[in-house]
Amino acid sequence: MQSRRTGIEQPAVIGTTGNIRPQDSAGNGAMARPKGSIQGSTRPKRPFLSSTPGVALLATLACLLWGSAFPSVKIGYQLFGISSADTASQILFAGTRFTLSGLGVILIMSLVRRKPMRPSSSDIVPAIVLSLFQTTLQYALFYPGLSHASGVGSSIVEATNTFFCILVASLIFRLERLTARKLIGCAVGFLGVAAVSLSSGGTATFTFAGEGVVLLSTIAAATSSSLIQIFSRKGHDSVLLSGWQFLIGGLTLSAMGLLGGGSLHPSTPGALALLGYLAFISAAAYSIWAVLLAHNPVSRVSIFGFTNPVFGAILSALLLGETNVVSPWMAVFALGMASAGIIIVNWTPNVTPGSSAAATDEGVGTARQSACPSVQTAAEGDARQATS
Repeated sequence: MQSRRTGIEQPAVIGTTGNIRPQDSAGNGAMARPKGSIQGSTRPKRPFLSSTPGVALLATLACLLWGSAFPSVKIGYQLFGISSADTASQILFAGTRFTLSGLGVILIMSLVRRKPMRPSSSDIVPAIVLSLFQTTLQYALFYPGLSHASGVGSSIVEATNTFFCILVASLIFRLERLTARKLIGCAVGFLGVAAVSLSSGGTATFTFAGEGVVLLSTIAAATSSSLIQIFSRKGHDSVLLSGWQFLIGGLTLSAMGLLGGGSLHPSTPGALALLGYLAFISAAAYSIWAVLLAHNPVSRVSIFGFTNPVFGAILSALLLGETNVVSPWMAVFALGMASAGIIIVNWTPNVTPGSSAAATDEGVGTARQSACPSVQTAAEGDARQATS
């Protein structure tokens, strides 16, 4: 290979990845690589977000925040005078909450980055599409379905979100491979959620107008998980998309609630404070989740969603005094099952990065980027707790 400086043919060096790399004019091996690149390594640029401690810490934090929405929404319905049968007001309440979430993300990140977080022309369509599945369709389907579904049935259906996230990512968008280990981990976590739901009393039924519509809501949420991963791969800012999709979806839901005759009547200043907290929950938790999904496979992140209803049950017992709904031992059992599912899904054999074993397990794309999340936000149990 000829040097462009000296015109002298330079010997080639075969790198660890099998690529042929020319020596530089000084004969020092490889030509200069982009700063920060690691030859023969699949290590991500932001290792903490892809490391096991990083994923566990941030995903658990997001799920804990979402879990706190269970009792908070129930308290919010009381403070705003919303009955369990008032679907239009519930949609308006959710729309107001997500509009505030979007404004909060946009404002705070604009201050942090010291420039307005405005979407570029290429970000507009992804933000609209994401808001359609993540916020508008999910909640517009969830609340009407919930009004015709049993509390037990809807909670069990909602727990299938993790399954659908992995199935949609693997079978429809081909973002990662579907393995027996992932399915087993999901099944273990699902058993824990089902045990909590059935132990709370009631009967698990299934009707299309009720649990069937809740199931469609769950599929919409699962689709949004793949979409945020796809858009992140194409270079879109996941936090920017998070803020703007909340704003677009929140305004859409608010309009739907108002057109349906919904109304909000805060009874005390504390009602507005609680609404602000709920807006913070959505903004913080989903932004964390979206960032994790931009750096990890869907299965690695989504499996943590099984802890949402467990945290919700524990916090409901602490904040609402609902100690008779789920026994402490059942909560511990469910949390243990969810933890076991997390370990099963995230366990990987000791293989060399880039090997055929690693490629087979992680999927079609690069291992560090095949992310997508179950955004286990399938309504975060918002109204389900209000009907129990």
